[in-house]
Order: sequence, then C-alpha cells, then structure tokens
Amino acid sequence: MMRFAADENFNNDVLRGLRRLHPEIDVIRIQDSEVYGADDPTVLEWAAREGRILLTYDRNTMTKYAYKRIAAGQETPGILVIAPLTPVGQVIDELAAIVGASDAGE
Repeated sequence: MMRFAADENFNNDVLRGLRRLHPEIDVIRIQDSEVYGADDPTVLEWAAREGRILLTYDRNTMTKYAYKRIAAGQETPGILVIAPLTPVGQVIDELAAIVGASDAGE
C-alpha cells in the first residue's frame, strides 16, 4: 500500500474525501508528525526516511529541494504536486485513481 504525507498547507477536505473512498489509506499530516514546523529539506528527508509520498501544493520550493536531494544522490520521496486551484473533488478523484491503480513501488 502506498504511504503518503500531506504537507502543512494541504487541504484537509481532500484528505477526508480520500479516506472516505479508501479508508485503508496510510496518510499522515505533517502537522501530526515530528517534523511539524520544519523547513522543506527536513520534511523531504523525513518523508524519504518514512517511505512516504509527499502531497503538496508547493511547486517552487519543495521541488527545488527535491532536485537538490537527487543531485546529491540522496534518497528522495515521491512528490505529488497539486495545482492550488484544482477543485477538491477533482483532486480526490485523481488521488483515488492513483491509489487504486498503483502500488508503492511505482
């Protein structure tokens, strides 16, 4: 099963809807983790260590730090960057499709 971490600014309505469709989903909000309030590089390091795909709206800094991790040969978590103005229902449907059609190794 895929494991996710939702960035601090991620919409909780999306998480609730996703859990309704997939109650078994393993997703933790950064606010509920040991890295709450940490900078982006620390969040990425934690997500990689925990084997979690990061859900974020932060296309600018999160991806910048992820590319730096890759360039340095560091383990990098998967990142799903969601466009901030995407309707909640569409985000839920697309994440549910990913969860339903993929496994953790993809």
